Amino acid sequence: MRNRLWGSNLGLLLLACQVFQLGIDNIPHVTLATLGLNVYLFLFPAKPLLQTCLSVREAYWYRDWSRLLLSPFHHVDDMHLYFNMASLLWKGIKLERKLGGAWFAYLLSVFSLLTGLVYLLLETGLTHMTEDSSYSLQCAVGFSGVLFGLKVVNNHYHPGGATYFMELHIANRYACWVELVLIHFMNPGTSFVGHLAGILVGLLYTTGPLKRLMKTCAGFVTSNGHYGGQQTYYNSSGYSGYGMPYPPNPHYGQQSFFRRQYGAPYREPYDTAMPSAPSQHPYTAGLSEEEQYAAAVRASLNDRGSHTHGTYTQSNPTPEEIRWRRLQRFNS
Repeated sequence: MRNRLWGSNLGLLLLACQVFQLGIDNIPHVTLATLGLNVYLFLFPAKPLLQTCLSVREAYWYRDWSRLLLSPFHHVDDMHLYFNMASLLWKGIKLERKLGGAWFAYLLSVFSLLTGLVYLLLETGLTHMTEDSSYSLQCAVGFSGVLFGLKVVNNHYHPGGATYFMELHIANRYACWVELVLIHFMNPGTSFVGHLAGILVGLLYTTGPLKRLMKTCAGFVTSNGHYGGQQTYYNSSGYSGYGMPYPPNPHYGQQSFFRRQYGAPYREPYDTAMPSAPSQHPYTAGLSEEEQYAAAVRASLNDRGSHTHGTYTQSNPTPEEIRWRRLQRFNS
């Protein structure tokens, strides 16, 4: 602890320079909070490093599941922290602005947990396939697994382009795989399986069922601020859901929603106040053309009956009565 507080800590100095160069106001809130949490736990660890790193033996055999939560946010040294946080700044700024702060925080939480679980599954599989128990003893720590998953997501939302890695021109779609191999050869002390676990979690989100599952889980927790409620939105055919819906903005046409959903685009209306539902003609509110015509005929017959024979009380005449009244109308 004393070495971390009073040592050279070049990585912390480099990280501070990068943060101030970007400007704290230019870093989204969730990204900045995540960076702050990692720095804080580096300076004041929750537990010693050997009690926070993740391995099959410690987590599964000894049932120390708290390591799933602690291992991503602890780092071996200041340069380990710097490289991971510099990568978080670049990816977090782009993704948080794309997805929004709430969904990005949700994404980080899920990725942090799932990367550890996938890591344990991969290490367990390697132990059984190779009959080498050393895979179950390998202990991993750091945020880099989560960052590999974020890289996959970032390339999904920002396709195209290329990355220059050690003077190599690499398409972004393959960059995470190239980095996975090169980093392992350049620094054998890194966790190849931990980085691979992050890539697999990212692929589960972009091409697998993880994103839909996260949206489903989020729908049970919140829906326009009401727990478990149905969301009200507009589409081309009128209202959907329960409660008093908000009127569509005529400037947006059919693309105007007033449903906020994680991961889906949210379009703000021009007016901040939410007016009441628009009035609709009784002949057209949610009716087909045939139903509108029948309603118009009934209303016409009722109006004529009220002028000639007093107030008409039956609201649903039979087809024979409609034909009879129509003949009476033309004969009069």
